[in-house]
Amino acid sequence: MTTPTAMLVAHKERRRATRTRSIKAWYRNGSLMAGMIITGLLVLVAVLAPVIAPYSPITQHLTDALQPTSPAHWLGTDKYGRDVLSRLIWGAQVDLRVGFLAVLIPFVIGSILGGIAGYFGGWLDTVLMRIVDIFFAFPFYVMVIVLVFIFGSGEFSIYIAIAAVSWVSYAKIVRGEVLIAKKQDYVVAARLGGMSHARILVRHIGPNVLSQAIIYGMSDIVMDIMAIVTLGYLGLGIAPPTAEWGSMINDGQEFITTHWQQATIPGLVVVVTSLGLSWLGDGLSDLLSPERRK
Repeated sequence: MTTPTAMLVAHKERRRATRTRSIKAWYRNGSLMAGMIITGLLVLVAVLAPVIAPYSPITQHLTDALQPTSPAHWLGTDKYGRDVLSRLIWGAQVDLRVGFLAVLIPFVIGSILGGIAGYFGGWLDTVLMRIVDIFFAFPFYVMVIVLVFIFGSGEFSIYIAIAAVSWVSYAKIVRGEVLIAKKQDYVVAARLGGMSHARILVRHIGPNVLSQAIIYGMSDIVMDIMAIVTLGYLGLGIAPPTAEWGSMINDGQEFITTHWQQATIPGLVVVVTSLGLSWLGDGLSDLLSPERRK
């Protein structure tokens, strides 16, 4: 008869073998590689913004307003004489930072609540699912815009608004994975071995159920960046004069016929960023799929 200890050891061996296969397979995944390259370059630009940006993104030079593209200003200047390329580079830092942090907060909150509810069940699970159903009844962007309007514009308000709306998705994903995982042999063996509920959740169930939440998080970053750009376009996002892609599109739209690059280039950067993150999410989904984990 297989002992609980032997079952846990076998489970750890399977996890180690899965990691080995994943490391060997990641470089053969086209979507993952393309997403990593695009996202990596964008992150590199954001990190090196203070070094590679040729001008200050906020200093105004009204005498140089609406300059065309030139060797001095590769993408011209905006209506305040600020270099468009410099603001585009600094905007990557702002939008990516807010996008990633806005996902991290609801990821942690939703994963913890979903894991606890799925593991223990009972009235806690029932209450959580009813709250999740209420949040899913309203469109994501509408709720974020309403909450930011209530809390006021600014980076902190964006974090609060997105976290208040997005945590339910992670809670639902993790709960569903935990409901399946807690019936597996290795979890039963851990219980029979006298392990505490907290250790079972953190050490054994957690590493096996978070992959789907991580995959969803990549697409959620895209949604969050689109929400940030939309808020900036509506004047509810990051307060000016901070460089941000949505506000750049808003400022440049009135000059679209004469200085098209002011609004078009930031819009194209948003599209490329979304593609990179989407491909990265698709690649991770294929790499971490249940079929590959077997």
